[in-house]
Amino acid sequence: MSKTGRAAVYDAPNEPFVIRDYPVRDVHADEVLVKVTMSTICRSDIHSYQGHRPNPCPGILGHEIVGVIEQLGADMVHDMRGDKLATGDRVTWTEFFHHGESYYRDVHDMPQKSDGVRKYGHDLAEEDPHFLGGFAEYCYIQPGTGILKLPDAITDEEATPLNCGVATMISVTEAAKIDVGDTVVVHGLGLLGLYGCAIAKARGARRVIGVDAVADRLDIAKKFGADATFDVSAMSEDDLVSAVRAECPPDGADVGLEVCGFAGVVPVGVRMLRVGGWFVIGGLVNPDANFEIDGNQILKKMITLKGVHNYHPRHLIQALDFVMSNRDRYPFGDIVDSKFSLDQLDEAFARAADRSVLRAAIVP
Repeated sequence: MSKTGRAAVYDAPNEPFVIRDYPVRDVHADEVLVKVTMSTICRSDIHSYQGHRPNPCPGILGHEIVGVIEQLGADMVHDMRGDKLATGDRVTWTEFFHHGESYYRDVHDMPQKSDGVRKYGHDLAEEDPHFLGGFAEYCYIQPGTGILKLPDAITDEEATPLNCGVATMISVTEAAKIDVGDTVVVHGLGLLGLYGCAIAKARGARRVIGVDAVADRLDIAKKFGADATFDVSAMSEDDLVSAVRAECPPDGADVGLEVCGFAGVVPVGVRMLRVGGWFVIGGLVNPDANFEIDGNQILKKMITLKGVHNYHPRHLIQALDFVMSNRDRYPFGDIVDSKFSLDQLDEAFARAADRSVLRAAIVP
């Protein structure tokens, strides 16, 4: 193969993206070459771009990716479900990959925490195979990645967030042990929070309350299963806690989910819970996400406080099944509400960072 592909390269935090050409080589036996059809900007991409979390430079950001198989390695026969793969198939894949022995995978069934695990959108662009991020024309799927073939019916807009935001929320809601009849408070109504509302309802939640500081998102959340919403920017902490608890009789919410990325939400959210309630942290992905909380209240109220980072590959399968089963009930495709070319990536990041869009898509 003798050709090149374009990529939007991140040279340093807060610097403009630069379009560069890199060689596109033939795949190794355990690789898959994908022509990217869409990638979306995740909040963690913004954190990396702004320098809040370490990321190799120069690099190609982007890990929420959908594309079409252009070249298939000889050893790459089936996807995670056992479906046969072929050139021309549209696929998504886990946002991380790991090849070799793994204590956490083999003993604790947590492959996402394997020592040496790598993530798409977190590698140097100057090193072979160059294309390991979504904001480019191509991406090489590496050994140790869970690949999932997509049905024809699902749109790119519905499919692209599956391998990060949606799979993460499958993991978060599973960790929260949401059950039939529960009341659930979702802190943050971006993509993760909207899916959190919908998945909580699917798991049998009796009542879902959404909390955010962006007014437009409060109305959108009601389309995704939220029964009530509160604008945190218009209320004191005490008033917010009282209002939410009043929505969750007799004595507070069963479950709280943090997916907004603001550490101060945790102690406030814990105050909303009943005795024996669960609070799951899923959005504090940056270092130094510190908060103060009274440990005695955790003890006396018998609160379970849990963190969830990334997801198990099976959660990606469940994410696809959830969307396919509920796409007529919830407008998942509307969450990707703006599209940009590679050359417009600076504008796309600016709009995603100021939260004027829900999910910005890049179409190479």
